[in-house]
Amino acid sequence: MRTTQDYGPSERYDRPPPDTGYGPEPYGQGWVLFAAIMMGLLGVWNVFEGIAAISNAHVFVANADYIFSGLHTWGWIILVLGVAQIIASMLLLSGSELARWFGIAVAGVNALGQLSFVPAYPVWGLLLFSVDVLIIFALAAYAGKRLRV
Repeated sequence: MRTTQDYGPSERYDRPPPDTGYGPEPYGQGWVLFAAIMMGLLGVWNVFEGIAAISNAHVFVANADYIFSGLHTWGWIILVLGVAQIIASMLLLSGSELARWFGIAVAGVNALGQLSFVPAYPVWGLLLFSVDVLIIFALAAYAGKRLRV
C-alpha cells in the first residue's frame, strides 16, 4: 500500500497519470456543447412560440406591424425554425462537419427571423438574436476539425 511518503513533490495531481490513455481535452469543447444545448433550448422555445402565434394566443403585442404578412405566417416560420433548431442541436452532438455548417445556417436564419419577429416580442426577440450570435461564434470558431484532435 502506498502512503503519502511514496509520492514525490514532482508528481502532478491536476491531471490523470500519463499511462491512463486519456489525453488533454480539445480546446473549445465547452463552446460547442454550449451551442448544442442553447440551440436545443431555443428550438423548443421557438416551437412553443410558433404554436402560440398560430393559435392566436394573447401573449404577443397587439396591433403590431410586421415586415410581411401577419402573426399567423410568422408563427409558422418560427415553428419550422424551431424544429430545424432541434434537429441541428441533436446533430451537433455527433460532432460532424455537416452538423456544424447546418447549425450555423439554422442559427443565422433564426437570427434574421427573430429580428423580423421583434414587433411581437420586442425584448425577447433581441435576446434570442444575441444568443444566436453566440451560437454562430461557437460553431464557427471551435467546431469542426479543430475540435477533433
